[in-house]
Amino acid sequence: MRKFFTPGWLGLHLIAIVLIGIFLLAGWWQLTRAQGGNLQSWAYVIEWPMFAIFVVAMWVRMVRDELRGEPAEPRRSFIPSRSAPHMEIDDEDDEELAAYNRRLARLNDETTRH
Repeated sequence: MRKFFTPGWLGLHLIAIVLIGIFLLAGWWQLTRAQGGNLQSWAYVIEWPMFAIFVVAMWVRMVRDELRGEPAEPRRSFIPSRSAPHMEIDDEDDEELAAYNRRLARLNDETTRH
């Protein structure tokens, strides 16, 4: 439980508390406006408390993940693990297309070396 009292976690706790307070106050403010005749504010009466609930849900999830010892979501690489299949294309009639295909082939070779 000491890990939740480190500076990073204390900052997260403070941010969560401040956000929840702000969202609930904004909801209360919208409720007073809606009761005064502002019809658009009725949507915000629902929306602001939902933001506060979302903050609570995310805070609970972060605490549970930390207690379980689960790492943060892994970073995904967008580089394909294998190269594209080699295809023969008949581009003899079009020099511009041939140059483009040679450039693509060279780029493909460079990415598969890394």
